Amino acid sequence: MSATSYATAIIETALSSEQPILRFGDFTLKSGRQSPYFFNFGLFNSGVLLLELAAAFADAILAAYPQIGQKDASHETPRVLFGPAYKGIPLVAAIATELARRGRDVGYSYNRKEKKDHGEGGSLVGAPLKGERVLIVDDVITAGTAIREAHKVVQAEGGQTVGIVEALDREERGQGELSTVQEVEQELGAKVTSVVRMRDILFWLESKGRNDEVAAMARYREQWCVK
Repeated sequence: MSATSYATAIIETALSSEQPILRFGDFTLKSGRQSPYFFNFGLFNSGVLLLELAAAFADAILAAYPQIGQKDASHETPRVLFGPAYKGIPLVAAIATELARRGRDVGYSYNRKEKKDHGEGGSLVGAPLKGERVLIVDDVITAGTAIREAHKVVQAEGGQTVGIVEALDREERGQGELSTVQEVEQELGAKVTSVVRMRDILFWLESKGRNDEVAAMARYREQWCVK
């Protein structure tokens, strides 16, 4: 078991930050589960931190879609990034900027919560999605509700969701034996790429000899996560 370099970089950035981005302890999740860790991606809230997060996202995207942003990219490669309001808005802009810095020019767009009835109108801002292959950007897929809603926005705008990239895969079971991420992949027919997985955090803890936290994470994984 090993972690990617970009997963390790984000874990270490989160733990070295003055802000409690990644914490270990006892946390009650929205699902009601008691988790031994909590990753708050909303706290990547400075220029330096957002730059680190965008770089890790770009690494993960380029690993999954090596041709993205190239003129001769294959038919399966996404051409536009979509960030659902509100968390996805700064993420998608920062990631598109980081990809451009690496010579990959990719369009990006996001939606408003409410439709605008003046000016250009509508609920979409940025690159048009009609007829485009779209990569949805999100922080964490918990129940999958937000991703399903984002997918509906893409469809309504005439785009095709060909992939999803998220900051963290908690690797937890959904409604059945599959993980929530696997359920989303199956339902939407789109691959989910993750910057960090729960197993990456566990591997990092093991490599640092943080045995109490390893034990707590392992117990949680056994109870709630897919094998």
